Amino acid sequence: MFKRIAQTAGFAGLLAAIVLTLLQSFWVTPLILQAETYENSAPAAEVQAEHSHAATPAHSHDAEAWAPQDGWQRTLATGLSNLVVAVGFALMLAGLFTLRAPGQTWQGLLWGLGGFVTFSLAPSAGLPPELPGSAAAELLLRQYWWLGTAVATAAGLGLLAFGRHWPLRSIGLVLLALPHLIGAPQPEVHASLAPAALEQEFILASLLTNALFWAALGLAAAWFYSRNRHGV
Repeated sequence: MFKRIAQTAGFAGLLAAIVLTLLQSFWVTPLILQAETYENSAPAAEVQAEHSHAATPAHSHDAEAWAPQDGWQRTLATGLSNLVVAVGFALMLAGLFTLRAPGQTWQGLLWGLGGFVTFSLAPSAGLPPELPGSAAAELLLRQYWWLGTAVATAAGLGLLAFGRHWPLRSIGLVLLALPHLIGAPQPEVHASLAPAALEQEFILASLLTNALFWAALGLAAAWFYSRNRHGV
């Protein structure tokens, strides 16, 4: 059982990480680089004014900290981090498959859709992806809200999908709505150095690439798990 989970997570995570890295390289990363030009060219006084009122920048840059250079170094660093994340999510899916294995490979797409809603779509409703130079609320508060939203969404989707009685499904609906009724932490002053059109394109690009990543991860995990289950 452990070997099956490990093999499923390794192969599916690798495949999904490649898909995500390619999509980010051609769409998401160019938008980040474009936003960084606005951040780097902004006068210091303007940057300080835009990030006042206790607002914390979404992306901080330490001049002495090492950062990968644009090009192959940045792509390699992104790919390695994507691989770690993808294998972790694939381990989660493979572990869930031991409780309720998908009967057919296409059902992995449903599991992937659930992962996308849980870890990307639902949190993005309150905390959309942010470009460099965007003001944001305190990091710890955002992390707490993101984690609570992911847990509540996962539990809500599970009750809706597998609950056999309407009271359980009703609780699932409440859990899905609860984090958004509470509301995500927001900065006192919303400010961004990048144009609004660039921000909107970045949000769209981030969500679509994550949707394709989860689709690939769910399908690959279901296929590899079924293959290993039959000893192929």
